[in-house]
Amino acid sequence: MLCEFSPSSFLSTWLLLTAIGFSIVMVSSSIVFYHYYWKNMVTFEKWKWKTNPKFPSPEKVRDEIVQTAKGIYTATIPPTISIYLSQTGKSKAYCSGNPLTDSDHGGAMGVLIQFLLIVIVSDFWEWGYHRLGHVYPRFWNFHKHHHVFFNPSPFAVIADEYVDQFFRALPLLVFPMIVPINMDIMFFTYGAFFYAYGIYLHWGYETPYLSAHNPIFNSAYHHYLHHAKAILGKPYHTGFFFKIWDNCVSGGVYPIEKCFCVQCEQKKGKRSEEAFKKVVVPDYSVLLNWRFWMGRGALSGTSASDENIAELTEEEKVFASAKRGAGGKKVN
Repeated sequence: MLCEFSPSSFLSTWLLLTAIGFSIVMVSSSIVFYHYYWKNMVTFEKWKWKTNPKFPSPEKVRDEIVQTAKGIYTATIPPTISIYLSQTGKSKAYCSGNPLTDSDHGGAMGVLIQFLLIVIVSDFWEWGYHRLGHVYPRFWNFHKHHHVFFNPSPFAVIADEYVDQFFRALPLLVFPMIVPINMDIMFFTYGAFFYAYGIYLHWGYETPYLSAHNPIFNSAYHHYLHHAKAILGKPYHTGFFFKIWDNCVSGGVYPIEKCFCVQCEQKKGKRSEEAFKKVVVPDYSVLLNWRFWMGRGALSGTSASDENIAELTEEEKVFASAKRGAGGKKVN
């Protein structure tokens, strides 16, 4: 489908994918954000499953959206190149009218196999690249901008700097160069399945249907923990979907005895109705006011001053600062 509908011009294809991507990201993230962050939608029954009992400021959410916009038009470069190469016969990528009935490539079973392989290999790629950002200072200099969002909302899924997002999207170009892949299946996997799970991870809430103590999948708790506590030299839970990658390396897992997932916090009595009554839910309706987006520094992506409540040492806070270099020196 994508091969047939994509324009022959590289620029036109990139603009089309960027427009589609931005629409999908904004609509899907906005729906979840409204139901769990909008003031009149927040209830005790919902809040008691929120990992961080506090809510991010409207300015912080604005920063997430600005960074997300950067991420989108960078992330669409690899798939644009991939489509161009597939149209010119320079890659192993292919398209078919209905992959489920495409007997030449295995039909429904072929779709399932490709989907599973894309998920597993992409998850390993994401974990490996992500871990580099917490082990080596050069990579941290790019990745630390994502950790400004220590209390993320659904708008933070791809709130990355250019380099990070480009490398995260690179499998959309690399994989079809190596093995035959149906472009529609791959784009669906990344644009729908991965982004939907990304929203869950950045949701800010947990669910009783996927306990943080499950042995297989990373949960929203693990990703909140990663945003709040993983810095340079502490690559906690850099995996996206599966836990196995972090379990196989040293320092990849946060000490279980320090677990602060919602279920553990509830057992400690920290999600009571009395505690909920003290919670301040910001008025996010300012996000709908165009003047809110026109102030000085509003589009910088670093306009908010929310304070990370995670237990970091002073040295760790220096490393966690997106406005400083890997050695603690200020970046102009």
